[in-house]
Amino acid sequence: MTDNRTALITGASAGLGRALTRRLVADGWQVVGTARGADRLRGLGDELGPGFTAVAGDVTDELHRAELGRIVRERGRLDLLVNNASRLGPSPLPRLERYPLDEFRRVLDTNVVAPLDLIQIVLPELRTAQGTIIDVSSDAAVAPYEGWGGYGASKAALDQLSAVLGEETPELRFYAVDPGDMRTEMHQAAFPGEDISDRPEPETVVPALLRLIDTRPPSGRLVAAEIGAGVPA
Repeated sequence: MTDNRTALITGASAGLGRALTRRLVADGWQVVGTARGADRLRGLGDELGPGFTAVAGDVTDELHRAELGRIVRERGRLDLLVNNASRLGPSPLPRLERYPLDEFRRVLDTNVVAPLDLIQIVLPELRTAQGTIIDVSSDAAVAPYEGWGGYGASKAALDQLSAVLGEETPELRFYAVDPGDMRTEMHQAAFPGEDISDRPEPETVVPALLRLIDTRPPSGRLVAAEIGAGVPA
């Protein structure tokens, strides 16, 4: 039974967050979705109906995170938290020797600080549900791609947070998931002017995430394309 299961998804208005939100609501979940794009988030709410609660805002805003925590507390439990909202950084992607530090701080705030704070805020409700946390990572967290140093460093930090939280909180499941290249706005921003139509749509990653949620293997870092085979990254 998926009835009454509740998820909180950041970055829910586009890309993988939007695709996963649609599928979970279709499967009977109650989804609280947040994103900065209020109009697009509201449109998703109109499409999905009462199974979706839209809460527009920026995850780097402490007051917004507190509001999300209040909504989750009212529901009493949280079965799934997906830290999907991400900041790419400057486009075109700069080399680290020229990386603007003020922008690097914003990347870290979005990709590392906000997810950890959100986990801390909703941890009681996650414990009530023996929940699952998916932190959306990247292959840039483990491979040195030119220009990807700022974003990759933030995702490497997120991977480590997931790994340590998994050790410290064994009653829950913490997964850092590399979804692979996808045809998203953020990926397009990383390759301005290039044709990325050969990349798969975010919807193709959703079945792997559903399998992860349903089977709950041990906490760890996973590549979405390998989840069906149960192969860790």
